[in-house]
Amino acid sequence: MDATMTVAVAATSFVGSHFLLSHPLRAPLVKAAGNGGFTIIYALVAFATLGWMANAYKAAPITPPLWDVGDALWVIATVIMLLASLLLMGSLIGNPALPGPVAAAPAKARGVFAITRHPMMWSFALWSLAHVLVFPVAANLILAGAIATLALVGAALQDAKKRALVPEVWHVWEQRTGYWPFAAIAAGKASFGGFRPHDIAGGLVIWLAATWAHIPMAGIAAGIWRWVG
Repeated sequence: MDATMTVAVAATSFVGSHFLLSHPLRAPLVKAAGNGGFTIIYALVAFATLGWMANAYKAAPITPPLWDVGDALWVIATVIMLLASLLLMGSLIGNPALPGPVAAAPAKARGVFAITRHPMMWSFALWSLAHVLVFPVAANLILAGAIATLALVGAALQDAKKRALVPEVWHVWEQRTGYWPFAAIAAGKASFGGFRPHDIAGGLVIWLAATWAHIPMAGIAAGIWRWVG
């Protein structure tokens, strides 16, 4: 098995084990090992497969890029990463999709939730898209595709789970929001705006710090650091 194929196998294991443990295997494992035991099993499998995928990615050769990457793609990727950072930060507080009881749907979708019902998952998918745009080599396409698949299929499965657990709440929330970014705004179900201070400030900090970190970690100037400094 060559190094690039190893990335594919590791990525499939990472994504597949997550879906299996989160859905069909969850109930029998909880019954057999209890909630605590299931959490330990889940964490061990997740870290093991993630570590395997990361190590395989590092060992994979840099294949010829599928397209030329110039400033235009870097600008697009930089803007996408800014949106991803804002979505991620905004998803950490007041997110009904996160695990835990949901007493009632928010009265109105504001900020990142007006953009999408799953801002955290879409932040990961947008991260994947940005990295594919500027680093279109085989191993990176596999890794980014795995993360995007995990995020977007996971978001749809979250909806299904919430509909089963709290149908009266989730039906209302789905009516006020959209799965696809900006779909609810386009449909007139939500209005753009209402961002909280930590959404914007925290998102900007994450965006600046994460793009700057590419310099010491990968030797690549990413984001605005390609043109600043």
